[in-house]
Amino acid sequence: MSSPENTSRSADCPTLLFGAFDRHNFGDLLLPHVIARLIALPCLHYGGLAERNLTALGGHRVHAMARLAAGLGNTAVDILHVGGETLTCNAWEAAVMLLPPERARDVVAQLDARPLERAAWAREVLGLPDLAPYLLPAGIFANVRRVIYHGVGGIALEQVDPAMRDEVVAKLGSGTYVGVRDQQTRAMLVANGIDCRLEPDPAVMVAELFGDRLRQRARHGELAGVVSRFPHGYLAVQFSADFGDDETLAQLAAQLERVSRSRNLGVVLFRAGAAPWHDDLDSYRRLAARLGGISVAVFGSLNLWDICALIAHSRGFAGSSLHGSIVAGAFALPRLGVLRPGQALAQSKQAAFAATWGSAGAPAAVPVQELATGMDVAMATATARRDDLARGLAKAFRDSFSAVHDS
Repeated sequence: MSSPENTSRSADCPTLLFGAFDRHNFGDLLLPHVIARLIALPCLHYGGLAERNLTALGGHRVHAMARLAAGLGNTAVDILHVGGETLTCNAWEAAVMLLPPERARDVVAQLDARPLERAAWAREVLGLPDLAPYLLPAGIFANVRRVIYHGVGGIALEQVDPAMRDEVVAKLGSGTYVGVRDQQTRAMLVANGIDCRLEPDPAVMVAELFGDRLRQRARHGELAGVVSRFPHGYLAVQFSADFGDDETLAQLAAQLERVSRSRNLGVVLFRAGAAPWHDDLDSYRRLAARLGGISVAVFGSLNLWDICALIAHSRGFAGSSLHGSIVAGAFALPRLGVLRPGQALAQSKQAAFAATWGSAGAPAAVPVQELATGMDVAMATATARRDDLARGLAKAFRDSFSAVHDS
């Protein structure tokens, strides 16, 4: 992306990629890979809120921001926020999602109804007073040259605590460049005086940047077995723990059976996140047990590249994960968001993204009981239209990235 002259200048100034890729969530793990490939610098630092090594899962070795700041001292640094719904992730949520699942359940049971103790616990765990900790904490680095935000989101910003919203606005207001991924977020920021630009989520680049890698990935391991098991293809399906009650699982089973039988497809259930408050393996197994009349598999791998390849080699995606939908779209596949029980369309990240960038004529997200009908519409969309949308989104992000980093 960068010209040789710009790359040379940037190489003299350390670049730190910052985001929520210090925990297992499919989209968050993918985003720094996209930005790192595009920026093409020989040495990058990866920062989060905690020390983590997620390389075995396709992620990065991540260092806590305080540790990185201490190591860099007074050296000038560029900070690149890699994306995600980070504008509305509060300290309590961030801290809990960094815990092992068993420990998280205990902490939530103990503190969830005690807001003051909850806030104090989060400050102690993170070592930060920030209310929106995945936005660069003020004063943590001695010498910051640029602070750049790429493809961030926050569709519920108007609903967060006013003090947190003020902090978000102040942090973004001091940034060098703010790129947001949907018009809903942008409208709220503009109303609060923030100069920001629309750009797609960085994950729209996955097919262009990593398509060859994913094709090779599909020839090996668990995914190779899935591909051979479903010769007529499969629907890649994901859902968060919010769908785990018996009634919702029964509805999901009925809808997926309709899709499977009408399209002669298998169903492959996969987790897009193993961090607390993400996807629940037991719910997947319970759903699979209800799907006795069709071919179904629970995909075990949590490796980022296995998940990408699973989606890329499917006949379509249905689920609650925004990045599951975006990756499917990048490969010009039919995709459908599924709303959580009781969730309004206006609260859906998938709906906000599609309203901004298009959905090739398919619904962006539907309630569980409309999954089969919605998937029929998505699969009826023209392949050429999906191709055009995928290419257009990739070009839009590449152009936006170049405008910031090649100037």
